[in-house]
Amino acid sequence: MTMNVVIVSGTVFGAAEEVAHHAAEVLTEAGLDVTYKPRLAYSELLALQPDVLLFVTSTTGMGELPENLQPLVERLREQPPQWAGLLGAVIALGDACYGEDFCAGGEAIRELYKELGVVELQDMLRLDASETVTPVEDAEPWLADLAANLTV
Repeated sequence: MTMNVVIVSGTVFGAAEEVAHHAAEVLTEAGLDVTYKPRLAYSELLALQPDVLLFVTSTTGMGELPENLQPLVERLREQPPQWAGLLGAVIALGDACYGEDFCAGGEAIRELYKELGVVELQDMLRLDASETVTPVEDAEPWLADLAANLTV
């Protein structure tokens, strides 16, 4: 049985969407069923019945999730689906210059996963804008590991 992977992204300037789109390509090439839609509503997410949930998010403001992701995350907290045991992973984009707020958006998703009982497959990938100008390429090794973990 092929795993049904749903990718959700939260972005301000588009870098997280680029990484999410690339993740969809890599995971599809690995033989997984992948759905990626940049603006995914709560009802759409539930209807997709994911086996695996991959959030790709940047961090904005004082460590918040991007505006386009906030309504979905709030709804997941208010009306939690029965996702105990669901597999999850997180790619966080940020800038280490912001200190303790570095990749705080990703940490917020990890906290959501804990609340929902989602099991993280591997450590969150932190992409630092102060160190890289190629987040898509920098995500490659992590995505290869994720694909390997899901196709065992």
